Amino acid sequence: MSSPVGPSGPAAANDAEVNARPASAAGAHPETATPDDRGGGAAPDTPTVPGTASGPTPVAAPPTPPTKPFGWRFTAPLLLGSTLNPINSSMLATGLVSIGLDFHTGPGQTATLISVLYLCSAIMQPTMGKLSTLFGPRRVFLAGIIILFVAGVIGATAPAFGVLVISRALIGIGTSAAYPTAMALVRRRADSVNMGVPTRVLGNFSIAAQITTVFGLPLGGVLAGTFGWRALFFVNIPLALVTFVLTLVGVAKDERMPRSSRGSILRAVDVPGILLFAGAVTSGLLFLGSLASPTWWLLPVVVVVLAAFLLWERRASSPLIDVRMLGANRPLQRTYLRQTLVSLGIYSTLYGTSQWMEQSAGLTPTEVGLVLLPLSGLSIIIARVVSRRGWVRWPLILAGVALLLSALVMLFVTGSSGILVLIGMSLLLGFVNGFSGFANQAALYTQAPAGEIAVASGLYRTFAYIGAIFSSSLISITFGAEATDAGLHVLAWVLGGIGALVLLLAVFDRAIPAVAAK
Repeated sequence: MSSPVGPSGPAAANDAEVNARPASAAGAHPETATPDDRGGGAAPDTPTVPGTASGPTPVAAPPTPPTKPFGWRFTAPLLLGSTLNPINSSMLATGLVSIGLDFHTGPGQTATLISVLYLCSAIMQPTMGKLSTLFGPRRVFLAGIIILFVAGVIGATAPAFGVLVISRALIGIGTSAAYPTAMALVRRRADSVNMGVPTRVLGNFSIAAQITTVFGLPLGGVLAGTFGWRALFFVNIPLALVTFVLTLVGVAKDERMPRSSRGSILRAVDVPGILLFAGAVTSGLLFLGSLASPTWWLLPVVVVVLAAFLLWERRASSPLIDVRMLGANRPLQRTYLRQTLVSLGIYSTLYGTSQWMEQSAGLTPTEVGLVLLPLSGLSIIIARVVSRRGWVRWPLILAGVALLLSALVMLFVTGSSGILVLIGMSLLLGFVNGFSGFANQAALYTQAPAGEIAVASGLYRTFAYIGAIFSSSLISITFGAEATDAGLHVLAWVLGGIGALVLLLAVFDRAIPAVAAK
């Protein structure tokens, strides 16, 4: 997580920009507000850099702060772009059977369409964050949308299964640009108006992701049922076009990039670091995803590649991830660990209980969906309340408590338990999701340096993917061949341990603010 090399990088500030910034925004990119955000009038001219022309050069006065720095014109494209990854993650599940029939592939092969998106997303989220620090967050955000558009065209017209895999990989890459760059743009605008943590905006990001994750399945079902599975890829074309246009209209341009040689650009991008990071993440996720029958030779590969990555990043002039900063930033490390544990707990419970309700409780897929529906509704309500008040510490503590209570209920549930008990267990998971979503994002926002927020946000998503992929192994280990009551109770003990760790991390971490400063 680094800024560009030397003072000539895109993130470097000239004297006029420094004078125009609030003191708390040092190191951030001030954003010129659009006339709409200012409430009318034209945007001021760009300040002239002192010393670049003969004679004294006046410095422009600081720009007038936007009256509504986070109006819908600015936030709508960022929220929409950030939802494209989770909605593509869940939407395709409804079309896997049809895809398999059309291309004569089995369930194992079609499942690669899901795993390839997770893998590309885990690698590319921090990578896109790094690129945004070099080339500008708006440029990278738009580039990601263009990649998504191309991926939609390829997927909708794919003549072979391998082409679909390429399309899904491109969807993972393109949508990975949205969240880290959106966080960088939000941070840049908040710093430009001397604002603390924009809690409502962060809450909206959390809520939007939850909404799209939940409605991805029914939306996918409607599209695939009405138009066929190709519609699941085609839908990205209009979504990309709308997001692209809204971004052009509502998000101000990045600063002009300085001219650089190809060699300096390659050094700043840190291609070796990206490749080593990709190798470490890929081998690590493959190992974690197969713990039911471990591929042991992958473990030394993970250790060697990860060690090589850390050594390289320590000596790189412009590292992908500033491991020195991350090594010294213990609060940020704990936030990443909490995010991994919460993700592992939520996905293990969600997918584990879904299988158990069908196989042991005898519910239909539709009934399972209805049981889990209150989870999302409660998550959204809690996230809205918590973000409006800016609470951070207590929601994280309560997330750990809710995980422990979920494990307790799960421990005594059987296939003959009533539907209300199952809904209650679902609601407890909603408390976990609602309390942790905004609070962990707010903790990240306050703990990551301003200039590193894009890469830090991307890495935050990577740790969430690690927890999600690890959950599949945990479910396989606890359930075995069939989702029985006994397997559910074993999963409950594991979930209790995860909840206890989350609770301890929140209670004893004094670096977590009680309330995010607005």
